[in-house]
Amino acid sequence: MGDVTVLLNAARQGEPLAMGHLFDLLYPELQRIAHARLRWQDDRLLMDTGMLVHEAFLRLHSKERLEAQDRGHFLAYAAQVMRSVVVDTVRQHSAQRRGGGLAARVTLNTEAMNALPQGEDEILGVHEALEALGEIDPRLVQVVEMRYFVGLSNQEIADALGVTTKTVVRDWNKARTFLSMALRKD
Repeated sequence: MGDVTVLLNAARQGEPLAMGHLFDLLYPELQRIAHARLRWQDDRLLMDTGMLVHEAFLRLHSKERLEAQDRGHFLAYAAQVMRSVVVDTVRQHSAQRRGGGLAARVTLNTEAMNALPQGEDEILGVHEALEALGEIDPRLVQVVEMRYFVGLSNQEIADALGVTTKTVVRDWNKARTFLSMALRKD
């Protein structure tokens, strides 16, 4: 864990290679997060966990300053970036499907082109529900992302957010209830 902290400090100081070393060190965890992000994916998006991790790397690397203070913060932020990548991809694909992109899409995988769009609707539904939850209480969204998508323990989340584990458990229960109700409406 010391290596992560050293690399985060170097990245915050603008060290050009620090972000690459950080991604190398945390790559297995980032792949696990990417896999969780793509759980509801529609096969036509043609995105796998490696592509998602690499796109997140590019977006994080292009940021002017990295604000993460520790491993938990960094992984939670990476999960947010991955969510953004997936949602942007779904929106772009939806626009193209409605005629927004006139270029023909070519693939060797005919099954991928014939898949049903249910995954896209789920991804957008979860994203919209998390955005609505964020308007009520942004910390609840952080707890969901850190626990569900990053896989941090309640103690790790509590440490990252500066709250008690009891608060994390309460926040998790509130968020689950809200998201369950929000997703049922759709």
